[in-house]
Formats: sequence, C-alpha cells, structure tokens
Amino acid sequence: MDVRTYIEDRRAEFVGGLKEWLAIPSISADPGHRDDVRRSAAWLARHLEATGFPVVEVWETPGMPAVFAEWPAADPDAPVVLVYGHHDVQPADPVGEWETDPFTPVERGDRLIGRGASDDKGQVLFHTLGLRAALAASGADAPPVTVKLLVEGEEESGSPHFADLLTRNRDRLACDAAVISDTTMWAAGTPSMCVGMRGLTDGQIDVHGAETDLHSGSFGGAVPNPAEALADLLSGMHDADGRVAIPGFHDGAAEATEAERALIAKLPFDEAAWLRTAGGSTATAGEAGYSTLERVWVRPTAEINGMWSGHTGAGSKTIVPRSAHAKVSFRLVPGQEPLHVQDRVRAYVEAGLPPGLRAEVTFTGPGVRACASDISAVVGPSPALGGPAPAGSRLDGGTAVRAARTAMERAFGTEVLFTREGGSGPEADIADILGAPLVFVAVGLDDDRIHAPNEKVEIPLLLKGAESAAHLWAELGRARTGPADR
Repeated sequence: MDVRTYIEDRRAEFVGGLKEWLAIPSISADPGHRDDVRRSAAWLARHLEATGFPVVEVWETPGMPAVFAEWPAADPDAPVVLVYGHHDVQPADPVGEWETDPFTPVERGDRLIGRGASDDKGQVLFHTLGLRAALAASGADAPPVTVKLLVEGEEESGSPHFADLLTRNRDRLACDAAVISDTTMWAAGTPSMCVGMRGLTDGQIDVHGAETDLHSGSFGGAVPNPAEALADLLSGMHDADGRVAIPGFHDGAAEATEAERALIAKLPFDEAAWLRTAGGSTATAGEAGYSTLERVWVRPTAEINGMWSGHTGAGSKTIVPRSAHAKVSFRLVPGQEPLHVQDRVRAYVEAGLPPGLRAEVTFTGPGVRACASDISAVVGPSPALGGPAPAGSRLDGGTAVRAARTAMERAFGTEVLFTREGGSGPEADIADILGAPLVFVAVGLDDDRIHAPNEKVEIPLLLKGAESAAHLWAELGRARTGPADR
C-alpha cells in the first residue's frame, strides 16, 4: 500500500483520535486547568505508545509536563531528527463568540473546529499518522532515521521552563536536525515552508520628574516635563526613512540577500487584501526601501505598544505631570542579540534625557533571539539565514531543508515556496541549546483563527501534512552529509 492510500483510508480514525485530544482543555495559562494539561500529556503518551514508539516518557517541569518519545532507526548510523510541537492551548475567551463549544470538536465538511485544532494538536498528530504510513509503505519495522518527539506543555504560556528542559536533557535530545510543526503555510493552494522567525525583546520606559504633579501656571515652561521628554525619546527611535535610529541597535543584524528578497517577491501577495486583515488599516508604513512582507519578516522594528502620563480622566487638569510611561517592543532579526539591544535602548534613553529627569528602563526577561533555517541549498550561502552544521552532524541545514521541501512537494504535487514569520517562539532555544538546524514543516493557515474564537483546521491539509511527514523520513535518510559520530 502506498503512503497516500494508507493515509486516506485512515482519515476517520485519525480525525476521531484528534477529536478526543481536542476535547481536553489543556490551557496552560489557567491554573484551573493544570490537571487538564496533565491529562493531555497522558493522552498523547498513550497515543504514541499505540503508534509504536518503543520509548515514551512524560517529562515533568516546575510547570506543566512535556512528552518525549523516540523510535530508533534500524541503522544506528542513520541521522537523528527531533520533531517539536506543543500540546497546550490558548484560553477560549471570549467564549460567547464561539459558534460551537470550543472543547467539543465539530466537523463541518472538511473543517474541524475546536481549540487547538491547528495550534498545535492537529499538527503534532499528523506526524504519528505519517510515520505509520511510511512504515506501512516500506514494510519496515523502524523508520529510516531515528525519530524523536518533544511536545511541550507551556508554549502558550511563554515556554518559561523550556530552555532548562532542553539543557537538562541535551544528551537525550541530541539530533542532527529539528523539525518544527507550529507555523503556517502561505495558502491552501500555495504550500510553503517557513524559513525564519524574528526575535523579540520588550519592556517599559518610565521617566520621572518632580515628586508630585505641578501646577502648569506656576511651573510650566520652567521645569522639565516628563511627558514631553518621553515623547521626544519615542519619536526619536526612528529616522525620517522609518529606520530604527537607536545607536547600536542594528549591530550584527543580517541583511537579507537579493536572492532571499526575490523568494519573498515570488509569493502571490495582495497588499490591499492584506490591509483588510489589518484591523481596518488603510495604508502601509514602515522602513523605506522594503516591501510590506520584508518589513514584517526580515527587518528589525521598534514599536510603541502603549503610553500614559498625567491626567487622562474627564475634564481638564492643567499640570506638569510628575512621570510618564511607555511600553515598547523590538522585533529582531538574525545576528541581533536581545541583551545587546536592551543595553543600547538603555543608553539611548540615558543620553537623550534632559537634566532634572531620571528614567528607568526595564525589560521582561532576556528576550528571544531570531531563528532561521539554512536555505543555502536553494539560494546559496547567506548571512541572514542559518549557518554551518555543527561538527559531527550527519545533516547540514541546507540539505535538511531541501529534503523537507522535496517531501512536501511529493505530497502536494506542486512547488513549495518560502515564507518567514514576524513572531517568535521557543525555536531559537532548540537551535541554540541543541545545536541543530531548523526545518519547518507545517500546514496551518493564517485564517485558521489560532488564538481566536472558532479556531479550525482543514482536514485535507492535515492529511497532506501526514503525507509530507511520511516522505520526510526517507528523504532525510538519503540526505546524509556528514560522519556518523553522534
């Protein structure tokens, strides 16, 4: 039996199992659902055992548990591939906007509606169907590469314990490549692979002046105004071309090559349609010289998320406020270090602060580095995407991406394009701590309404994901490029 027939014959079984899993409200951000997150981990562990994984373990953390599984290849020298996903889900709020119960999955034609259908339970589960299909088609008892799964339970809570989990289990998780299935494709008819995600650091700027608010008639124009000083600082974060103007902010930032920009331009992007998804926005804006997609994918940014100062209630109150505050965030590209950016922002605020005022700049943690796949096998060497394979690796990143692209093209029967994402997640920790190149294989869509009411997934795309996964193992097995010394 071939891969596609095997998968299509088991559609009902696959969807039925996914419905069982989706019915568990594994909301990691809600303490009231801690037991449900544990039930979700237990369900997945049982499913992986039934799939045939000889090693299945639930790994505890100070928060919610992760699930680890391993299926060794028959050839001990075969590459080792780690699949990452998560089994926790977003809260269902606002529940009143759901057309169905968020944790009673419903099929409507080819759509499956329920929290976690796309993000990320459906995309985790297609790997188990794909692995079974690959074994059935080949008649083998083990996959052509060693397959490991790590499915965490806190991604929707910011993965607070994930880096430590990776560090503590680095030897168990050692791999030649990491496959990420927690992103989206360009469109149902335009399959694509994500090849990069921007990093992030965010925080707050507080500017303080007098000990109390001051009467503007008695003191206005004669003492420094914290609100005015903060406004100047915020407006100075960009130059006239929309480029971030904080000195040192761009240190190390990789510039996308012309070949990479050509890949982005190849996507069928409708700017007017995109604007309609942008909350009623009527015009684009941003750094001069870059397209809209380049601005949200390959350029670093500085954003003002919120600002407040002085009197904001009804009526007037003519004062010089004693303090002013702003929430800010910075999206980062490969080569930028979040801690270095934090230092540069602090230095910028200190240098631009008028005498008589003081400022505090605080950040919500160390930030997240940008991550990227190596697409050198497609566009040639690049400083912006990926890097050389670690010493001793049996796969280099470019070869792994090419193998994954081939697997997806076999499943979809058409060219697979390349995208990036403007957001960020724990993928950079996987690349940094495990030293593994990243490969993104996912079939979610932007209109799956992840994190929103009425989340859904297209069942035919999940089956294509399973088919892609089935082909992936053989393609990666054939793509070995280095010595077998791990």
